[in-house]
Amino acid sequence: MPSLLRSHLALFLVNLLYGASYVVSKGLMPCVIGANGFILLRVVGATFLFWLIFSMRYEKVSRRDMGLLAICGLFGVGINQLFFFNGLMLTSPINAPVIMTTTPILVLILSLIFLKDSIRTIQVVGIILGAVGAVIFSLQNSAGGFATGLGDLFIFLNGVAYAIYLILVKPLMSRYSAVTVITWVFTFGILFVLIWPYSIPEFQAVPWSELSFPVILRMAFVVVGVTFLPYLLNVYAMKKVSPTVSSVYIYFQPLFATAFVYLFYILGLEDYRADISLAKILSALIIFVGVYLVIRPESKKSLF
Repeated sequence: MPSLLRSHLALFLVNLLYGASYVVSKGLMPCVIGANGFILLRVVGATFLFWLIFSMRYEKVSRRDMGLLAICGLFGVGINQLFFFNGLMLTSPINAPVIMTTTPILVLILSLIFLKDSIRTIQVVGIILGAVGAVIFSLQNSAGGFATGLGDLFIFLNGVAYAIYLILVKPLMSRYSAVTVITWVFTFGILFVLIWPYSIPEFQAVPWSELSFPVILRMAFVVVGVTFLPYLLNVYAMKKVSPTVSSVYIYFQPLFATAFVYLFYILGLEDYRADISLAKILSALIIFVGVYLVIRPESKKSLF
């Protein structure tokens, strides 16, 4: 399988897992664990797994890159996770994905400014189509009106932090392996999470000995399936694709999140349902077209 295709498959899987995380995580907060305590569990668990793999194939990192890795840890783990989980706790698992669709637009702008990327006309069209489709799709689910302004703002700030992270981490991918980069990003990121005043108290407040097996299984999924694997797959994919292409896969998240909403309802776990409509089907098609236009092979002409 060509390496470029593997990169796109990795990004698809990343956003499939993220789509599940909206529903899985929402069901745990705040009744089982607070958002900040959940972040601490997630980051500590993932960092341990990254170091486990990294220790098997250790790669030396230049001192001059440590500062950039620390900044990536701040935006990609610290700020990103704190705003995401606190925002998700306040808003709904349906409303959050649509706000995240602003990330590719932010990445596109930052890529033009800092990476001097060449943006093709067809990519701009694809990003606009994807954004329109994702907004229309998610608005079909927002009739319940259970999102709050503060939660939505937190999710947006999470998207801003993630966009900055994607831009900053790209140069590091040309110098080190994916495991090396993400291990150090999380190592620095955990420091920012630990100094956040609410993380440790909320973690300690959890009655760990009383947790049921399904709850523990959900927590394990968030650590492994929503943190460890997606971050690793994302940095792997960015060796072959640009930050703009990587971020545009976020447009799949409203689709995946809604699919998991119905799956959890069928399984009798949580009920965040919204009615299926023709508008959803049509907007889903718009999203797929938008993603295709962004990831299609590059032509000789560019917009900038």
